[in-house]
Amino acid sequence: MDLIWEKFTEWLKEILVGGVMNNLTGLFDSVNNKVGEIAGQVGSTPQAWNSSIFNMIKTLSDNVILPIAGVILAFVMTLELIQLITDKNNLNDVDTWMFFKWIFKTACAVLIVTNTWNIVMGIFEMAQSVVNSASGVVVANTSINLADNIANLEARLMEMEVWELLGLWLQSFIVGITMWALTICIFIITYGRMIEIYLVTSVAPIPMATAVNREWGQMGQNYLRSLLALAFQGFLIIVCVAIYAVLVQNMIVDEDISTAIWSCMGYTVLLCFTLFKTGSLAKGIFNAH
Repeated sequence: MDLIWEKFTEWLKEILVGGVMNNLTGLFDSVNNKVGEIAGQVGSTPQAWNSSIFNMIKTLSDNVILPIAGVILAFVMTLELIQLITDKNNLNDVDTWMFFKWIFKTACAVLIVTNTWNIVMGIFEMAQSVVNSASGVVVANTSINLADNIANLEARLMEMEVWELLGLWLQSFIVGITMWALTICIFIITYGRMIEIYLVTSVAPIPMATAVNREWGQMGQNYLRSLLALAFQGFLIIVCVAIYAVLVQNMIVDEDISTAIWSCMGYTVLLCFTLFKTGSLAKGIFNAH
């Protein structure tokens, strides 16, 4: 009877050890791949990221939003002319220079509105240059593979009891599901940022039409701040990945396999949390509310 139980236990341990090894071998592969793709995603301009979407947004902006911006510009500049005249004691104290000032401001406003797309894309081209330079300097290897980092892993697993192996298999299975969820989170962050960029740039002519006005100019200024925040959010994301890479490279794999698994998961969860925070942090830096 003892021999039968011993054989059954050995057979069960082999199954559990094989399951744990399979779980640990590819546990962080999906996250590693997504983290490795981040630099390329955030370093792309809207045109380079997806040219079809870019052309569609540009067409909508030129054909739908730009005429509305022209109407708003005419209203804003007419209102400013009225204010200039009424501010001078109801035409009793009118200086000729103020009309030249108004003409100059109107010409600048028209120039800005008609070249809004070039201005917006110029901001993202500048940010892309910064992101690409940063990624070439700081981003290193971000891969995690516990099966390779823990010495004699399979032999150590065979020395464990059946209940310990069952618990370890359940832990690795749960962490595997969590890694799959975190992979989706990273996908949402990187793709969601680009979609937000397309949405914001599609209406660019409207806030830019108010940029030179005294009272309405705050709209255009806030819009430019939001653009800068979106553009340089990519730089903050690269910094987060760089910090994650340093933590991973300096990670000491614990003798306790369970602790090692949860430590690696903790680093990955921390990365996703900081990636989510980069958007609000960038807006706080540029005061874009």
